[in-house]
Parts: sequence; C-alpha cells; structure tokens
Amino acid sequence: MNVNEVANQFAVAGKLVMVQPAGTGNVNDTYLAIFRTTFNEERFILQRINRRVFQRPEWVMLNIRILTEHVHNRLEAERDTADRIWQLPRIIEGKDGRDFYIDEQGDFWRAMTLIASATAHETTQNSEHALECGTVLGHFHNLISDLDPNRLHDTLPGFHITPGYLGKYLETLTGSNAERILNGSLESRRLARFIEQRRNLAYCLERAKEQGMLKTRLIHGDPKVTNIMIDAFTGKGTSIIDLDTVKPGLIHYDFGDALRSTCNPAGEEVENLNDVYFDVDLCDAYIKGYMTHARLFLTDTDRAFLFDSIRLLAFELGLRFFQDYLAGNVYFKVRYPEQNLIRARVQFKLCESIEARERQIRAVLQGAMG
Repeated sequence: MNVNEVANQFAVAGKLVMVQPAGTGNVNDTYLAIFRTTFNEERFILQRINRRVFQRPEWVMLNIRILTEHVHNRLEAERDTADRIWQLPRIIEGKDGRDFYIDEQGDFWRAMTLIASATAHETTQNSEHALECGTVLGHFHNLISDLDPNRLHDTLPGFHITPGYLGKYLETLTGSNAERILNGSLESRRLARFIEQRRNLAYCLERAKEQGMLKTRLIHGDPKVTNIMIDAFTGKGTSIIDLDTVKPGLIHYDFGDALRSTCNPAGEEVENLNDVYFDVDLCDAYIKGYMTHARLFLTDTDRAFLFDSIRLLAFELGLRFFQDYLAGNVYFKVRYPEQNLIRARVQFKLCESIEARERQIRAVLQGAMG
C-alpha cells in the first residue's frame, strides 16, 4: 500500500506535496494530505477504515454521508442567527464518484475535509474549555435530533449496551484464565465484588428504553474531549469530529461518556487512585454548555436519567477493562499485562467518586435545566 497513490485517488485540485501520519487514534490509520496549485493549498484528512472494528465500512460511509448532508443543511439555515461559525467535516469524493476508495488489499480509504485553525486537546484544560465541549455536544445533538435514526445503520452492534458487556464479563468469569487471576489477586477479587454490588446498574438505561421511557435517537458514540475542535482564534468550540461511531442509540450514553472523560482530571492511565476524582466544577461548566442547546429537545424523562448515565458510563468502561484483563488483554491495546487492571481501578474509583457527589451533581443538573 502506497499512501501517496491512495491520496491521488480523491478529487482534490492540484498536485500532491506530501502525506504524513496525523492524530493519535487507536482505530483507524490517519494521515494529513497536502495538495497545492499555483495559487492555493488544500489539506485534508486521509484515513484507512479499520475493518476489524467496522466490518461494514460502506455502512460507515453511508451513515456519514446522510448525517453530514443533514447537518450542513441545518447549519446553513441557522447561519445568520448563530453565535459562531459552526463546522462539520465533509466527505471528499473519489475520482470515480464514490465516497471511498478500495485498494488492492481490499482496504477502505476515505478523505474528509480538515477543520482548519482549530485544536482538539488531549485533556480538559479548564472550566471554560469544559463549557465549550458541552456546548459542542449539545449543539450536535440538537442538529441531529430531527434526523430519523432508522435511516442510519448500526455499524457497531452492542456498542454502549451495558447489559451486553456485563454478560460478556460473566461468561469470562467461567474461564480458566479468569479463575487463575482471581485466585491469585486480592485486588482482582475486590474489583469483582465492586461489579457484583452494582450489577443492577448495568440495566438502568436499557430497561428504561424497553419500558418506553427513553427513545432511540442518533448518537455520536465517542464524544470525548479529543474529538471536540476549539477555534484557535475565538476559543469557542466549532466542531465535533470522528464520525465513524455515529449510530442509533440512547443519547445518555453520549452524555455520560462525555462527563466521565471530561471531569476526571487524572485521566484513564493514572496509577495513584488518590488522584482520581470527579470534578464537579468541570461538570457544572460542561452541563451549562450542553443545556444551552439540549434543552430544546430533552424531555422530562430524558432529564431524569442524566445522573444515572454519568455513573453508568464510568462503571461500564471499568467493567470492559476488567473483563478484558481477565480474558488475557485481547481487545484493548496494552503496554504491560496489568494495564487493563489499572484502567479498571481508575474507572471504578471514578464511579465511587460520582456516587459520593450525587447530591452535588443532581443539583448542578437541576440548576442547568431550571
């Protein structure tokens, strides 16, 4: 595979100058491609879609096509009344008119426009940054709230369905590797007790959906801080990127995952659990930004489950890390054997911190919705 040859398969004016690796994502291979004419330069994002994660890459691209056309139409209609220039990447077609290129090895490649003069940060910088991240997600959810979720494919079946992860964990417990680890590790047995004590938590959102209290909408699927673009000149959020995981689901999974990741200043890889806590000030800022737009479409029942979603998503990710550790580290990439155990410890400590601050977090939610 020659990335230069791949870049030349897309309908971009000018001559290719260079292609270089870009981004820190763990799923797709990402590159920055630069083309120039005698009077202009165009940069775009070139990606090889990971077929082990996305088994139907054509569905991913069809979802992105439907989503971006809908959002761009909404943005154009709201342009004159918006408080900023909102953006969303656009698909760059191949020279054959398709939304992707398939190379000789059968790999799917796609090209997307670059959100220029904007930066995505690895961690939450401060309360102002948290507010802008919340504003971007709330605005995105509002833009897609009138798009029929049945028009998009579920490209990741089971993704963010917590009971499914619990079932996989319980199955893993019956294996010899898990039995060996649990017999030899007090810390692993402690985490197993933590999960057992909270098993019913896994069902809170899916049960509400089954009872008709929550409805399926479209979700981003991965609204972490690294996917929020902040304008380099104004400091305002301008776009959410990485649209591969957009699919039908409960927006509470987006909301909970965003708060889980944004409000833990220590990050996911810290070894000292004393550094792990849920920052209510960052939570307050994020929710204020989110509600600026989300109050336009959230129902009273939606609001009733927002706290549960924050607690659940910390539990869910910890459950996934611990299950993978017991299974022999077969899903998440690790640099050393105990890394997924440490990651699980961090998420469960965060879950405890969220539980301890329930009254404060609910007060923040109530104030923002008020």
